Amino acid sequence: MNRRELMQLGLLAGSALASRDALAKAVATPRPVVAPGGQRAVVTPNGGALEWKQVGGVKVGHLIAHELDHEFAPGLRAKVWGYNGSSPGPTLELTQGDAVRLYVTNRLPEPTTVHWHGVILPNGMDGVAGLTQRAIAPGETFLYEFTFRQAGTFMYHPHYDEMTQMALGMMGMIVVHPRAPRGPRVDRDFVLMSHEWKIEPGAARPDPSAMNDFNLLTFNSKAFPATAPLVMGLGERVRIRVGNLSPMDHHPIHLHGVSAELTWTDGGEVPLSARHPETTFLVPVGSVRVFEFVTTEPGDWAMHCHMTHHVMNQMGHGFPVMVGADPERIDRRVKALVPQYMTMGHDGMGSMSEMEMPSPTNSIPMRGGRGPFGGIDMGGMFTVLKVRQRPDQADPAGWHAHPAGTVAERAPEASLAADGVDPLREV
Repeated sequence: MNRRELMQLGLLAGSALASRDALAKAVATPRPVVAPGGQRAVVTPNGGALEWKQVGGVKVGHLIAHELDHEFAPGLRAKVWGYNGSSPGPTLELTQGDAVRLYVTNRLPEPTTVHWHGVILPNGMDGVAGLTQRAIAPGETFLYEFTFRQAGTFMYHPHYDEMTQMALGMMGMIVVHPRAPRGPRVDRDFVLMSHEWKIEPGAARPDPSAMNDFNLLTFNSKAFPATAPLVMGLGERVRIRVGNLSPMDHHPIHLHGVSAELTWTDGGEVPLSARHPETTFLVPVGSVRVFEFVTTEPGDWAMHCHMTHHVMNQMGHGFPVMVGADPERIDRRVKALVPQYMTMGHDGMGSMSEMEMPSPTNSIPMRGGRGPFGGIDMGGMFTVLKVRQRPDQADPAGWHAHPAGTVAERAPEASLAADGVDPLREV
């Protein structure tokens, strides 16, 4: 988007809010036991898991690499590359010791491979084009065959033209449950892939050449308000696995309402002696971080990247500082050329997401979501942990019912007087 387009559209005006159905999509429900230790199946919000076929004691799966039309949030779609109809591709969920045969069919316009990131396996199965195998040409199907010897959380992605293929969305998560797990049983287990994209307003595809100024940040290739909430029960032990295959940026993932411990990385389990409570976990590029917590407070709690520009949608940055500017002279002069122009940002930008002004085709600048008390002015890498007394009966699109007297609100005059607080005092 150029400077003139932004002026015409009111400098990053907000757009329509996402629908209730988008928020409710792909929410966690009770999952079956999938491993000998009693582990529950993982939930991939806004996504799914690969279907396996058992053939002679081996799990057989099929990944198809291809282009697809993907909706990041209502109002923004793009042609991306992925697997089996989605980006990220389906989660590969297995148990330690499983032998697999994974067929990979290439329907892309260029060669590809699949690297099983973090998995220790025979060298010829590692998926690095030119080094450990010949690249998979368009139209070919290759076979990867190995055993998952280590438990943990891993990822998969191409190791051919990585800059293009990963930037366009080719990635996925791998969960290998331990055969003999240690520690308390987890009630809910979620998988999230973080990623960053550059999609110019009106563009049909992400820009794979971008090295900075990414303008769309996602969990499982969705930007808030399209990110599905993570529904969980009060008093439950919850595990969240976050992978990061962003091109350039680490992500400090911050949890509201809970304190958690780092329990695994893509390198293995963290020893008990090394664990300590945190509320923010840095997920470096090319790595996985797994954290666990027990919920103690019901409510709707935010979880988001704490880099402030990573919770914005298609935010432009090449503009002068407008905060504190007097817009009257500016408006008068510019409206002579662009009648619909209105200066934005002179008194802050928090209200922009609620101003339903025109925006460029196929874009979501400054979009936020609707909450129970008004607009949520964050987007991008943001989602909601919904802690409920009866999570399996809860409406995933509904909001927490706060007990009377437990919501911060305007201070009563009587309370101000009783406590000797004068809002008009000089500072």
